[in-house]
Amino acid sequence: MIYFYMFKEFFKIGLLSFGGGFATLPFLYHIAEKYHWYSVDELTQMLAISSITPGPVGINMATYAGMKTQGLITAVIATISIILPSLFIVIAISKLLRKFSDNFYVKSAIYGLKPASCALIAAVALRLIKSSVTNIWGGLIFGSLLVILFTRKKSPIFYLVVSGLAGLLLNIISKAQ
Repeated sequence: MIYFYMFKEFFKIGLLSFGGGFATLPFLYHIAEKYHWYSVDELTQMLAISSITPGPVGINMATYAGMKTQGLITAVIATISIILPSLFIVIAISKLLRKFSDNFYVKSAIYGLKPASCALIAAVALRLIKSSVTNIWGGLIFGSLLVILFTRKKSPIFYLVVSGLAGLLLNIISKAQ
């Protein structure tokens, strides 16, 4: 039965998460709270690993969630089910693209979906910050990297490496005391 629910939930994510891989996060939080296949804390780890591995974040998250849940079979089910809606939609849209590319209603719908996707991602970002920044040191790392993010253009890998090293260093220092 878990295979059916895994397929259903990730198919729904693939169908409704408009805006890229990070738009899957509200749905993944919902799954964590509803099915308890993974915890909310594990979701932040999944996000970190999915962000640094090659490939789309949403697909990496689905694969990781499936592996975390019950292993290889659920990972394959989650991965395929999150991809299928996009595949069907792209095939359908490619056939209709010429006919509706300048349609006012289509342009308006996409224009309205963009801010909604941004709002969903922002809501998840706030939840991630709340669950990840658990002490003053975490807050300082986050604040420092946020300032650097807005003042200098760096690769996302830079922020991941710097924050990982800072966390490791602070953990070593706190254990030594």
